[in-house]
Amino acid sequence: MTLEQSDLKYLKGIGPVRADILKKELDLNNWADMLYYFPFRYVDRSRYYKISQLSDDLPYVQIRGHFVNFAVEGEGRKKRLKAAFSDGNSIMEVIWFAKVDSIRESLNRSTEYVLFGKPNYFNGHYSLVHPEVEKYDPAAPPKGLEGVYPLSDSARKRGISQRLFPTAMRSLFASPLVANIPETLPQEILDRHGFMSLARALREMHFPTDAETLRAARQRMKFEELFYLQLHILRYARERSHAVPGYLFSRVGEKFNGFFFDVLPFPLTGAQKRVLKEIRADMATGRQMNRLLQGDVGSGKTMVAFMTMLLAVDNGMQAALMAPTEILATQHYESLRPWCDRLGLKIALLTGSTKKKDRRPIHKALQDGSLDILVGTHALLEDTVEFHRLGVAVIDEQHRFGVAQRARLWRKGSVAPHVLVMTATPIPRTLAMTVYGDLEVSVIDELPPGRKPIATSLRYDDNRMEINQMIGHELREGRQVYIVYPLIRENPKLELKSVEQGFERICGTFPQYKVSMVHGQLSPEKKDAEMQKFASGETRIMVATTVIEVGVNVPNASVMVIENAERFGLSQLHQLRGRVGRGADRSYCVLVTKRNIGGDTAKRLKIMTETTDGFLISEADMKFRGPGDIEGTQQSGLPMKLHVADLVNDSYLMGVAREAARGILDGNPSLYARTQEEDSLLEQKKSSPLPLSPASLSLLVSELRSRFSKEIDWSQIS
Repeated sequence: MTLEQSDLKYLKGIGPVRADILKKELDLNNWADMLYYFPFRYVDRSRYYKISQLSDDLPYVQIRGHFVNFAVEGEGRKKRLKAAFSDGNSIMEVIWFAKVDSIRESLNRSTEYVLFGKPNYFNGHYSLVHPEVEKYDPAAPPKGLEGVYPLSDSARKRGISQRLFPTAMRSLFASPLVANIPETLPQEILDRHGFMSLARALREMHFPTDAETLRAARQRMKFEELFYLQLHILRYARERSHAVPGYLFSRVGEKFNGFFFDVLPFPLTGAQKRVLKEIRADMATGRQMNRLLQGDVGSGKTMVAFMTMLLAVDNGMQAALMAPTEILATQHYESLRPWCDRLGLKIALLTGSTKKKDRRPIHKALQDGSLDILVGTHALLEDTVEFHRLGVAVIDEQHRFGVAQRARLWRKGSVAPHVLVMTATPIPRTLAMTVYGDLEVSVIDELPPGRKPIATSLRYDDNRMEINQMIGHELREGRQVYIVYPLIRENPKLELKSVEQGFERICGTFPQYKVSMVHGQLSPEKKDAEMQKFASGETRIMVATTVIEVGVNVPNASVMVIENAERFGLSQLHQLRGRVGRGADRSYCVLVTKRNIGGDTAKRLKIMTETTDGFLISEADMKFRGPGDIEGTQQSGLPMKLHVADLVNDSYLMGVAREAARGILDGNPSLYARTQEEDSLLEQKKSSPLPLSPASLSLLVSELRSRFSKEIDWSQIS
């Protein structure tokens, strides 16, 4: 019998009913789940507070004393129990809103109790609501650090309390299954980093000896999680690099050199040159390139992508560039076409709006190889789109495409094309090492010369006249303006501005200028038509929601006003700001908020006014909001669930774990081989070099961890 096979109902204090609740409410299915269900914080139960010592910044406290009186108030659902509790010097109020009668019957005034809970300050007095209550026992051993376990409201309502866990955990640690739990890390790693054993770390996580030992246990458990995460990602990447062949681009030819020496409109930056060298090295290996290209708006990613496509053409191949919207695809096509004309290359645009009579010659030219570069949207994924020899696929704003969609593009040839995926949302290093850990990452961290930084300022609702004056000045100078709102229409429950209200206000404030309105509920055709009016200059003001976050390039737009800026994350604000500053004129971003914003919100917005460095902003965004909001990436999208490690704060440990995993794989190539369980999971993905779904990955990591800890003799691994 293993921990995974052991039923929770056999643990002391649980039983069949609670086991069922734990399974449904907390996803705890067996002894292994319980063992790795760690406290999310710890409280010091060695200290007793006096009521006079309470303050707003205290999390949980325990107070010793006697109840002075009790009073039951209200009827039915409004029924509550109020009690006065004295520590011998001061009195505070204690309140219960549930199980009023049973609690009242269990308490008396002659017994000395210990109350444990979070103090609430209201009307000049502190109170405790639903505290833990136990009789004071002077003979009991002194308490120290005590874990507080994560509990959902529904689990609490069904009778699961914090008291259940210490009892169940003691029963768990008394079992031989836990006492003899095998080590899961090689001894060499334990010795090198001074990590404690798994058995001791698990016990300390639930029953810490002291704060320093708890810190050491958490480091050990964090490392283990990150080590297995990186081990899987690196192992997958190496297996794929060995298994998925790619075209060998052995030459840099006439088209690439002709563009570089005769057509290039401005010199490449050092960062662009470095990235092109990385791409050329990938394409010379005979293995499929899978590279993520990060760079702020305006950093020159499109130029790098075009020169990458020229490498394909010089080696007798075709290239494709896929963008998430029709207007963005058209913009790319219009940018690349003059360069292609000067080089004698044939380029075409294929979108959902391309008429049938225009599609036929495109399909024919693709199939016979006379079309060199195809730019388009999801239309490139249609079965009727067949390439002669697709050598490079470039995917812009790659997070806008699903895994299955990208895989269909990759399967357009008998050999997988080289893939370059681009994003203008800088991704923090720790997140890139996990979510995109199987991709090689290139970063353009340098803007082309002559680019002027966007002047960003924070303004309040009562600065409206000043904001309108600035907008009016830019419009009179012939420039254009974006104004972004968080809502489409007014919501009485939210004190936020809406696009529909904003459209009416802007039309009234600037009646001499035409205004476009774009939001997510418009049809794609209407949305593209309005954006095209703005791009052509027919309308001078664009009122929109965040649908313009990835949109058309309008060099004449010099102002971005973001209403209720406090409602947006830093990375999203940075993306929106990147809609301006694309021309030669000085550009401005104005963040508009209520005057009474919170401290953290003010700190976030201050960062926006102090820097235009997207990587600094994305790191700050992760610290404020966690990794969940960066490019829509959730922790559930990782190959395994992280119980202790934190992608935001454990970046150093992530690097250490990655190097340890790389060392293991470097010395043991046989570990790349897949097991039968993995083969069965991969069967459905045979034609795709993409990662599996998160659910499948979780299964693979469990299998991998089990295999490494039980079947491999770590003493033989150096």
